[in-house]
Amino acid sequence: QVQLQESGPGLVRPSQTLSLRCPVSGETIASVYPYWSWIRQPPGKELEWMGSIHYRGSTYDAPFFKGRASISVDTPKNQFTLQLSSVTPQDTAVYYCARSTRKIVTTRLPDDVWGQGTQVTVSS
Repeated sequence: QVQLQESGPGLVRPSQTLSLRCPVSGETIASVYPYWSWIRQPPGKELEWMGSIHYRGSTYDAPFFKGRASISVDTPKNQFTLQLSSVTPQDTAVYYCARSTRKIVTTRLPDDVWGQGTQVTVSS
């Protein structure tokens, strides 16, 4: 059974860089499901797709973040990561990692696998 679990700090100071990891268990990250994605949900808002990466390294970034979001794959560790720079309180959200056949992930589909999510608060 494939499982994803987000890992990272729960509190980040404004202007810092948020770093999150998503270790994958039960399947190699170099799998037939090519896209590994980060999605977030700010309080009271819809899901926001942040970006996706193909295990071979091609990345797809959401324009909304204007280059602040960076996704990478660590194949030996079977995990992928998110870095979000220059965070502000508006980046407070529950952050999810997901495996999907879709490049852009804004909803949950039955074939997707999502982590349970991790709360990140940006505050001084």
